Amino acid sequence: MPEEIERKFLVVGDGWRGGAAGCRCVQGYLSRDPGRVVRVRVAGAKAFLTIKGISRGISRSEFEYAIPVGQAEELFGLCIGPLIEKTRTIVTYGGKRWEVDEFAGDNAGLVLAEIELTAEDEAFDLPPWAGEEVSADRRYYNSNLSERPFKTWG
Repeated sequence: MPEEIERKFLVVGDGWRGGAAGCRCVQGYLSRDPGRVVRVRVAGAKAFLTIKGISRGISRSEFEYAIPVGQAEELFGLCIGPLIEKTRTIVTYGGKRWEVDEFAGDNAGLVLAEIELTAEDEAFDLPPWAGEEVSADRRYYNSNLSERPFKTWG
């Protein structure tokens, strides 16, 4: 079974901005049930349907399928709540691939960095722009940000 092992950190400062161009992403949720999150995403000129299973620590099953952009845009009309808008920039640090998401819309002001690992105990170097780890804080799951946006946090 395909598995996602991911750690997530708040981003501090702009040290991650090394001139790499980001990709605009728009995504919505057909299901936000913690046992089966179903997401549709348009990232640049590509689109995907993703199904994620229940989280166990920083791991969960993940199935992702490329779909036509036009179909993804139609599926947005079936999504629950507002869509998530963000710019994703790929940053290499310490030989690892980091995804830095700078959110827009109702989640503007939030910048998160994620690293996908091959094992929960895999070692990696933490970049200086990676602040507090929020992997276990469900508020930072994109599916939850679509239900309770960052701007509403007190």
